[in-house]
Amino acid sequence: MDEKIIKLKEELESKLASVSDLGELDKIRVAYLGKKGSITALLKGMKGLSHEEKKAFGADVNKLKAYAGEKIEECISALKQKEIEREIKSMPQFDITAPADIDRGSYHPITLVQRQCEAIFKSMGFNVEDYSEIVTDYECFESLNIPKHHPARDMQDTYYLENGQLLKSQTSAAQNAILKKYGKNLIENGVPIKAIFPGRCFRNEATDACHENTFFQMEGVMVDKDISISNLIFFMKTMLSEVFQKDIKVRLRPGFFPFVEPGFELDISCLICGGTGCPSCKHSGWLELCPCGMIHPNVLKEGGIDPEKYTGFAFGLGLTRLAMMKYGIKDIRDLNSGSLKVLSQFTDDE
Repeated sequence: MDEKIIKLKEELESKLASVSDLGELDKIRVAYLGKKGSITALLKGMKGLSHEEKKAFGADVNKLKAYAGEKIEECISALKQKEIEREIKSMPQFDITAPADIDRGSYHPITLVQRQCEAIFKSMGFNVEDYSEIVTDYECFESLNIPKHHPARDMQDTYYLENGQLLKSQTSAAQNAILKKYGKNLIENGVPIKAIFPGRCFRNEATDACHENTFFQMEGVMVDKDISISNLIFFMKTMLSEVFQKDIKVRLRPGFFPFVEPGFELDISCLICGGTGCPSCKHSGWLELCPCGMIHPNVLKEGGIDPEKYTGFAFGLGLTRLAMMKYGIKDIRDLNSGSLKVLSQFTDDE
């Protein structure tokens, strides 16, 4: 090996052995491997060599270059580890048995409302299910009687991933999986399907006092023989009365949702303004809380259930809006703001 190469190698090893910090190490890296570095400069001195000499010399220089890069990386790892160890040693020691001298946190208002709703529905025999926030087009739309190019998709513009999946725009995306999960027990043993599945939903829309691009819903379904709209109204009235601890004024309006027939909008009298009108209810005195209706026969078929034998209802309860009603929150954007001033006023009232 050429004497220049041997000398550079020894010189590099000596400097790496004494380097003490990452800044100094980076200067060494530039000095040897940079565009104007010592090892790079060796290749510029090959002009006077024969073809065979250039080949052999170039190979040696490349070996040195690879060796230098490897040693520098080893030094970087070693110095980073030493830095971590120094930080650990310099950390103040804490008495973990001492009482914490800090303000305690609190649950988010949506968490409080969700837990309360889950407890209420559990008491009525409903199972509580969880479901992914990332779903397929089939789960979010096609299984719910919303085929591709259906105009109803325009109402639920959401966020798509490069692999074709999407962030669910509604908790109804879990409905097909729930029907399939409990359908066998219904058909073979006559046990009704009764389930709720709360979760976070996403829609690509402008935000204002009553709309957010990220919000929480709770889907609920019940399927059995002879289920009717009266069953739906009973469960919703029971739940709302329990949440607000008083009789709540509601109304049903006809509404179009491809996965229910007939479909309704269940509105609740705005508890923020007492029904007189405010920005949260768009000055109407009513707040849309719960799209609902009788499960469409096509959705039941897709879930493996015979619509000639069984019927069921479904609802999509807006947990975010329910929290606004219960706690008198006038702007939905406060809930996702992360503002401690806003959120610290809520405590677990269980």
